[in-house]
Amino acid sequence: MNTGILSPAARTAALTTMSAGPELDVLVVGGGVVGAGAALDAATRGLSVGLLEARDFASGTSSRSSKLIHGGLRYLEMLDFGLVREALRERGLLIQRLAPHLVRPVPFLYPLRHRAWDRLYVGAGVALYDTLALSGWGAGLPRHRHLSRTEALKAFPALRPESLVGAIRYFDAQVDDARHTMFLVRTAAANGAQVAARTEVIAFLREGRRVVGVRARDTETGAELEIRARTVINATGVWTSDIQSLMKGERGQFKITASKGIHLVVPREKITGTTGMILRTATSVLFVIPWDRHWIIGTTDTPWNLDKAHPSVSAQDVTYLLDEVNKALATPLTRDDVQGVYAGLRPLLSADAAITAKLSREHAVDRLAPGLVLVAGGKYTTYRVMAKDAVDAAVADLETRVPASCTDQVPLLGAAGYRAAWNRRAQLGRRAGLHVSRVEHLLKRYGTLADEVLALIDADPALGRPLAGAPDYLAAEVVYAVTHEGARHLDDVLTRRTRISIETPDRGVTAARTTAALIAAPLGWSAAEAEAEIGRYEARVAAELAAQEQPDDESADATRLAAV
Repeated sequence: MNTGILSPAARTAALTTMSAGPELDVLVVGGGVVGAGAALDAATRGLSVGLLEARDFASGTSSRSSKLIHGGLRYLEMLDFGLVREALRERGLLIQRLAPHLVRPVPFLYPLRHRAWDRLYVGAGVALYDTLALSGWGAGLPRHRHLSRTEALKAFPALRPESLVGAIRYFDAQVDDARHTMFLVRTAAANGAQVAARTEVIAFLREGRRVVGVRARDTETGAELEIRARTVINATGVWTSDIQSLMKGERGQFKITASKGIHLVVPREKITGTTGMILRTATSVLFVIPWDRHWIIGTTDTPWNLDKAHPSVSAQDVTYLLDEVNKALATPLTRDDVQGVYAGLRPLLSADAAITAKLSREHAVDRLAPGLVLVAGGKYTTYRVMAKDAVDAAVADLETRVPASCTDQVPLLGAAGYRAAWNRRAQLGRRAGLHVSRVEHLLKRYGTLADEVLALIDADPALGRPLAGAPDYLAAEVVYAVTHEGARHLDDVLTRRTRISIETPDRGVTAARTTAALIAAPLGWSAAEAEAEIGRYEARVAAELAAQEQPDDESADATRLAAV
């Protein structure tokens, strides 16, 4: 079975194949969830496909979300029933068929503050949410339930009793967004796509008005290469305008504005509760989301026009979230309770009158020029629909007969046999010499590809030990991140292949040194290069901590960029 291994050698081979081989049918630019989904969609239609990402896979918005796969309960208030139904269908597909190892149900508590109209209004909305989920693959989660105040406080003892009169419990789902995106990339590679991160598009190749490929730079070596393709899909999210600017002589049709959303990560023991929680604020909603041994609290929604690669969190952002969540908690959180912080940028879409192919309220697809398709906007949950729409537009440009999308029938790597493997987890643990909780951890992160991680331990039993500085992870996992999952730098391993950078009190600084020693050999680093990587990671952490003490976005951005 081809498991789409993204080793250093595979990256080199992919770049060679793309630049020296025959013209690709489709080249996708952007390795976030939509770009990865488009590469998988095109590859499973039998097309020859390339995927380029300027930094690391999922290094932008697709690793910095609220980690939710949901229909968007708040969209019901906007009467956008079609969008909610579509998202709930995708939620069901992911849980039941496409990625049951990565996407799992999570209960949420919606506290009620008013006895009559609040329960009636919110209850009607959640009931409609459940009803919309019943069509097709949207079903599969328990229906909502009304709770008394006593029942609500039993489920979430951390709530201030006077802050609610009762609650409604409903279900949505969550995902490690960066790992899910990486699995999309690997599944695309397993279906024949050539993929390469750290490869930046610097120009388009053109014959007349038609785009026939790209010129790209390997940011690891500085080498430039040309990749020819019959059609190019731009799926670069908040960088869409930057890519459009490379098309000299063409008027950009999409305008993307960035909205910053920040999240706090606090240890699980700081808030006593057995469910997630959703709270209304003056302007939006606030989620308190269970995350293994932590909680994720978010999010904000503020304009951002500064550095897109490294959006910064200011003291004002942290204070806002703490103030809002503390309105509901009996024991308030303090800044000292915050163990991790991250910020992401939502690509908000607006378009001028030239748009001809708006496909929903949330995303749009169009051609900027012959041979170049743009996809923009949208939400994480509906990535597969966005990818399908983008590839549909691209194949229309190919003027050849191409099969319809089949990604609703294509489980991601690690999904096949997952539930059976979960049922055998005790046996797997005995065979590998690991506690069953360790096997559960591996299955939730890798599905049936956990066998590949266990194979590393078989070859080197020392890799079966907890990682120094981040004992929730095994040493084998950081090695696997490089040998199988395409990680090239410490930040890739500690921030996206794992979540050590937000899950440990020192933001991964201790684990950085241990990790560097483990991945130096497979990446071919010298001792000096390993030390330089450690230094860059430590400087990044220090800059982020310093930025979080700054009063506003501008000063936080300047402080954070000191470590780029």
